[in-house]
Amino acid sequence: MLTAFALAAALVSDPVAAPVVLPSEPAPLHGTLLTPGGGTRAAALIIAGSGPTDRDGNSPLGVSAASYRLLAEGLAAHGVATVRTDKRGVGASAFAAGREEDLRFTTYADDTRAWAAETARLTGQPCAWLIGHSEGALVALAAVARDDTAVCGLVLLSGAGRPAGVVLREQLANVPEPWLGQSLAILSELEAGRTVAEVPPQLAALFRPSVQPYMISWLPLDPAELVAAYDGPVMIGQGTTDIQVGVVDAEAMAAARPDAALKIWEGVNHLLKVAPADRAANAATYADPNLPLAAGVVDDVAGFILGRR
Repeated sequence: MLTAFALAAALVSDPVAAPVVLPSEPAPLHGTLLTPGGGTRAAALIIAGSGPTDRDGNSPLGVSAASYRLLAEGLAAHGVATVRTDKRGVGASAFAAGREEDLRFTTYADDTRAWAAETARLTGQPCAWLIGHSEGALVALAAVARDDTAVCGLVLLSGAGRPAGVVLREQLANVPEPWLGQSLAILSELEAGRTVAEVPPQLAALFRPSVQPYMISWLPLDPAELVAAYDGPVMIGQGTTDIQVGVVDAEAMAAARPDAALKIWEGVNHLLKVAPADRAANAATYADPNLPLAAGVVDDVAGFILGRR
């Protein structure tokens, strides 16, 4: 005999995935709407991190953990509909890229505002939550700095809490000379708003001239200042075995917004999965789509969103 809980679960159908398209120039942007089978209680837009990260959280740069797909599926089980998208220039949104030298951080913030309004419209909700992961957390903060009318609130996961230049200097600390000194010199020029024409081939992946205008638009942004200026509800989530940003970043944002919900997940890495502190073993999880999200991540995000409806 079915219990009442089992009967209710049996009556709830699987979530429904549907492609969604957002008009844009020079080409449309594309994503996936995942609608809960048992009805929508809230809606959220999942904002991808840096680089060529697609709607599922995967990247040709060695990431196939599918963290965003897993997050969307987990939230659907709680009644939270999600839109997750291919960034401009990535996946099905490849033709929307334009020239790299024309890209600015505000481009992603503008796209986020447009997607938030579309997410609310598609789901019949009055507003959409922004769930920003990694650099997507800063994109979310930049988006609401200009207009938050379509946004319910922010969920900031594995996001830097300090300006990018501070974090980059930490990440560059193990680069050998002479590349370290050259990297720091280029970074200082970009922070001052000046491009650098001559970049050693070994540093082109980070500092190539075509990406420098984007970096100049990104480096002045201070996540702590932005989160302090936003007056909507905020959740900050951070794992203790994240090898890209750290608990210090979450604490920096939480200090700027003492009323924010701060969740620190023990033994959880940048991709929101259980991982050891050892760098090699930690990095191995980046290529494992079968490894689930860490226990508590989905429940904490869903609980925060649904607790503020």
